[in-house]
Amino acid sequence: MQLIPEWAPNVHPMIVHFPIVLVMLAALADLVYVVRPRLRGVGALAPSLYVLGALSSVSAYVTGRLAAGTVFIPGMAHGLVDKHGQWALATMISFVVLATLRPVGRLVGVADTRTTRLVFLVLGLAVLVLVQQTAERGARLVYEQGVGVVSGP
Repeated sequence: MQLIPEWAPNVHPMIVHFPIVLVMLAALADLVYVVRPRLRGVGALAPSLYVLGALSSVSAYVTGRLAAGTVFIPGMAHGLVDKHGQWALATMISFVVLATLRPVGRLVGVADTRTTRLVFLVLGLAVLVLVQQTAERGARLVYEQGVGVVSGP
């Protein structure tokens, strides 16, 4: 049984969408929790979404690094692959840090105040921007440069 479909050069294209969606949902949950703090279920949902997003960003980063060695990269695209990888690393680190802040904060007794909720919302939006910038560079690799569209030699 083949886990990767024939149309996919590697597993990376199937994984990269998870951190994108998860950070959007997590930031939305944080926004709802800031606006409606009585909705405690939404407040409890955001940290779980950030943890899942962080795990999927690690997976996307690792599979992306592996994918770079398995696909044909046109000469002009090498610099963009490097930039995409740098943004992906920064995004992954930021995602993991944000995902660990809440549980650690809870352990050390950080109160669930409006200020704390706003700080987490701002941090989540910052990670969302990083994800967007990483995704933008990845999309340019595929749609402008054709990276991953044609298998390597």
